[in-house]
Amino acid sequence: MPVMPEMRRSAPPGQAPENEEGSITREENARMKVHRPSEIPAQPVNAPLFTGGPVTRQTLLTPEASKDFNLGIVNFSPGARNKMHTHSSDQVLFVTAGKGIIATETEQQIIVPGDVVHIASEEKHWHGATHDSAFSHIALTAKGSRTTQVEQ
Repeated sequence: MPVMPEMRRSAPPGQAPENEEGSITREENARMKVHRPSEIPAQPVNAPLFTGGPVTRQTLLTPEASKDFNLGIVNFSPGARNKMHTHSSDQVLFVTAGKGIIATETEQQIIVPGDVVHIASEEKHWHGATHDSAFSHIALTAKGSRTTQVEQ
């Protein structure tokens, strides 16, 4: 069995961890970052893509933070959803709370926490909360991916 390297302890939020010699490491040199959704405020989303009720978003990776990905949490109130749309890259949804619906032009499925949905690039789809439950997911797309709304 391989020997695992000694791990250094994580520091509380806002504090730099110590390195192996006990001195403080510089956060600005760190390449890895832990994102804590509880520390990221939810911002209302007021875009024509959404319908049916309030929706908020928590951006986990800003455009400056990643050269490859867009990553954020989307929170739908009961009955809220996005309209039929496409993305220019694949999209992956990680369901984190509530009960939602994912739909394409030919099928519709209920999704719940723990489900992972892969949507191929350019596939027409929509997703959102059922009428009786709020719903949240983490959405992952490639950086620079374009969203095109196809439902009015």
